[in-house]
Amino acid sequence: MAERIATVSRDTLETQITVSVNLDGQGHFAAETGVPFLDHMLEQIARHGLIDLDIHAKGDLHIDEHHTVEDIGITLGQAFAKALIDKRGIHRYGHAYVPLDEALSRVVIDFSGRPGLFMDVEFTRAATGGLDTQLFREFFQGFVNHAQATLHIDNLKGFNAHHQIETIFKAFGRALRMSIERDTRMAGQMPSTKGCL
Repeated sequence: MAERIATVSRDTLETQITVSVNLDGQGHFAAETGVPFLDHMLEQIARHGLIDLDIHAKGDLHIDEHHTVEDIGITLGQAFAKALIDKRGIHRYGHAYVPLDEALSRVVIDFSGRPGLFMDVEFTRAATGGLDTQLFREFFQGFVNHAQATLHIDNLKGFNAHHQIETIFKAFGRALRMSIERDTRMAGQMPSTKGCL
């Protein structure tokens, strides 16, 4: 069975990023992005998705975190697309509800080959952990554009912004895990009547 691993680098005037993924990993995580709160959220993806994830990024943080956060999303999406190869034999769809105290979020993903982000989240603070909460939309938009996935994110409850964000990333990891797992009943078939994704 082919290993589902990939390493992708992105080098621009704004950021230099390398992302390595093992989709059949154990949740090992390493990151140096210069954005501590983002590192904490990326670790949720690895741990709850059982994806080995290694991310190294240098960005123009002297301006702000925007380019770094967005470009990590882009590079992570590219790594997923490369590691999934042609998507034969995967479940394709994944979903998860995750609570954290008063907060509850739902994430649903489809590795459909059609990028789309539908994010219904009203953050209760403009920033948390020193990071602008608007940048999380940029991260997920970058991911779906390059992973070629449709992603629905809904924060159903929550008044603590940290909790809101953490439930989103944990649910994202869980939904990823479900969607990319190999389906033994599919036996390497394409999970689409079109014959491709």
